[in-house]
Order: sequence, then structure tokens, then C-alpha cells
Amino acid sequence: MRIKKEAPVQKNEELEVDVIDLTYQGMGVAKVSDFPIFIEDALPGERVQVKVLKVKKNFAFGKLEKIIKASPDRVQAIDRRFTQSGIAPLQHLAYPKQLEFKQHQIKELFNKAHLDVQVSPTIGMDNPSKYRNKAQIPVRKINGKLETGFYRRHSHDLIPIEDFYIQDPHIDEAIIKVRDILRDYHVSAYNEVTHKGCIRNIMVRYGRATHEMMVVLVTNGKNLPHKEDIIKAIQSKLPDLDSLIQNVNDSHGNRLMGDKNVLLAGKAYIEDELLDTKFLISPMSFYQVNPIQTEKLYSLAIDKAQLSKDDVVVDAYCGIGTISLAMAPKVKHVYGVDVVSEAIEDARKNAKLNQIDNATFVIAKAEDQMKKWADEGIRPNVVVVDPPRKGIDPTFIESVLEMKPERLVYVSCNPATLVRDCQALIDGGYEIKQPVQPVDQFPQTPHVESVTVLERGK
Repeated sequence: MRIKKEAPVQKNEELEVDVIDLTYQGMGVAKVSDFPIFIEDALPGERVQVKVLKVKKNFAFGKLEKIIKASPDRVQAIDRRFTQSGIAPLQHLAYPKQLEFKQHQIKELFNKAHLDVQVSPTIGMDNPSKYRNKAQIPVRKINGKLETGFYRRHSHDLIPIEDFYIQDPHIDEAIIKVRDILRDYHVSAYNEVTHKGCIRNIMVRYGRATHEMMVVLVTNGKNLPHKEDIIKAIQSKLPDLDSLIQNVNDSHGNRLMGDKNVLLAGKAYIEDELLDTKFLISPMSFYQVNPIQTEKLYSLAIDKAQLSKDDVVVDAYCGIGTISLAMAPKVKHVYGVDVVSEAIEDARKNAKLNQIDNATFVIAKAEDQMKKWADEGIRPNVVVVDPPRKGIDPTFIESVLEMKPERLVYVSCNPATLVRDCQALIDGGYEIKQPVQPVDQFPQTPHVESVTVLERGK
């Protein structure tokens, strides 16, 4: 008979503990009899007083009540709400230490997988704030008033916020002006419980190179009360606005956007520029949110790919063609694939916009299309992947191993799936000879992007 093991801490218990580590989510870790307690806003090297909030079988969560001994790496937080909402959960950690933490994240995961891989210092930003070129801000009714802000972490309780700290100030300004117009016309905010109300979210995109702006009103159904008056008011308050769109999202789930867009004023897209390449960006486009760091990230990917004029490249998860089209002038041909049809439509338009005729874009799952290309005799020298957080599909890896490209360049937004996928590729005969290069795409948060090059063994 198995005896149930009791946790050494109880809910609502108050403790003094030493913080010994940071989790990959940026929470402090303390241990009581080897039982981990995860503490938001706590840093390694600190002694803190915590209140136990929740006890699970193998760990607990605690609330920081008091810092008894502070870490030398602690800095003054800009606004407590940025931690509560998850906008900037590392704002209390000195920026050089944030960069070290992100390098350490990747190195530790490779070590745990028993892979001897070098990881270079993280490439950071001169100004690690006000960098985001896109915001998708929920709208809710609080105390009888329409508010914009961000959800408290692990909940759907909205915290009203006007200055988001990590967003381009032009975006913050636009959100406030649109919010005030919606208030003036008494437009109702969406209620998740009753599924009533009109405005669900306000999305703003801003082109850093072009200064073009798009505002998207995400509505719960087709109806937008006082539509013409609201359009005129927004154009008056934002005279430089290039695109105003209504997105219809009548789903009952947590989808941020619906499938239907209605052009209210201006163009159906905005334009921006990365690495001397122009891009049309529509409401549904995936476009990296930190343009300064994206140029560094993609430049690294292109340099590390060691491209030549005779190379054939496959860009899996190509999106609107950001990497594909930057590589195209350097190679014989680029084949891009993405499952999102709107993204491929944008990629094809972007190829024409840049007068690039050696790029082919296909709508399909990357793993399915790789098999088709292999059957058609297409043998790339270089494969580039920039997958979502879940990483690359095992069948995609099988296709890569069958195609045997000389190099695979892996742009990752999730170190855990990066290491998992690298293990599978190494087992298939690939090697990591160059150091992995982390890039801080999301300052003030625990997230990190990186570039890894895998080369086919002899």
C-alpha cells in the first residue's frame, strides 16, 4: 500500500526562505525540505518572507510578502501592474542579468539533454523598452466604464493600463484615443460570461521604418453602433492613420481574432521594411513584434546559413516571407511553406513588391509539403525553420533526414522544443558546430529567441 506523502508546507502558511534559482517563467525558486516553492517577483540570492498560496503534489506557489535581504541584481520596478499582468515580469531584474538568465536557460536545457553545445552571450538592446510594434488589447467594462488594459496573470481579470512600457508610444497613444471615442459613443464592452457586448479587443500595428499605422476593432458580431461617426472620430483623432479595419469575432472561446475583416477606412494593410526588404502587413499577418532585434536575428540566420548563388533554400513556417525574401537575392531559389493561407497570399504579394521572381510560396503543413517536394526531386542545400513554440513536427524531421540538406538553420522562440528537436536531428546525423546565439527579442520577459545551425555530418 502506497503511503501518501505530505507536502512540507501548507496553504496560507508564512515562511522565511532563501531564493536559489529562477524558473524558465522568471519566478523565484525556494526549497523547503527539497520541496520547491515558486515565488513571483523574487530573485536568486534573496531571503524573503512568503505566504503559501497553493500547494500541489510536487510544488507550491507563494506570494512575496517582504524582502528581508535583496539581491544586488534587483532594480526598482517601473510599475507593479507590469508584473501582475505579465507584461514585464522581469522588470525588477537588472537588464545585463536578464541577458545572462536567457543564455543560462538555453545552456541548462542542452546540458540536461547531455548535449555538449556552446551558447554565446545573449544579444540585447540599447533601450530594452518601447519596442513592440503590435498590441492586442482587451476591452472590458469595469465599474460601469469601458476600459483597456491587460489581464492579471492566470486570470481574465482586466487591469486598466494606459502606458504599457514595452510598446511603441505611438501604439499606446492610439489605444487611448480609440478607447475614449468608444466611451463617447457609449459602445458596449464584450462580456465573456454572457457573450454580450460589442468591442472585444483593439489591435494596433505600427511600422517602425515607415511610421504607417493600422487600427483593428475586434467586434462580437457584425454590428458596430454609430459606425460612421466612430470612423470619422478616429480619423480626426489619428489623422496619420493608414488603415482602419473591423474584425468580426463571434466565437465563444478565447480566440483573439475572427476570420472576417471589413475595411472601414484607408488601406487593407500597412507597409514596413526589414533588411532592405518591403513587407505588406495585413491584420492576420505574423510579423515579428520587435523590429530592431528581428533585423539582428534574421541577419544572423542569413549569415550562419553560409548562402551561395547556387543554393536552393526551403523556408518552413515562412509566414509573410520575411526570411525567404531577405535570402532570395543571395540564392538560386527559395521555397516557402506555411499553413496560414493569408500569410502565403501576403508572401506572394511581398515577392512582387520587391520584384523577386526566384521565390515560390505554398499553402500547406510544412511536414506534408516537405514530403511532396522530396517526391518532386527538390533537394535543398539549406532548410530554415522558424516554428511556433511547439517546435517542429517529427514527420518534418523525417523529411529533413531524407532530403539531407547540408545545413538546417533553426530560429527558435522556445528553448525546450529547440533542444528536443536538435536531439532528434543529431540522432539523424547532424552536428551543432557553431555556438547557439540567443537574441533578446522580448526584453523584460523570460522569453528568448535563438539561432542554431545544424550541419550534416560527413
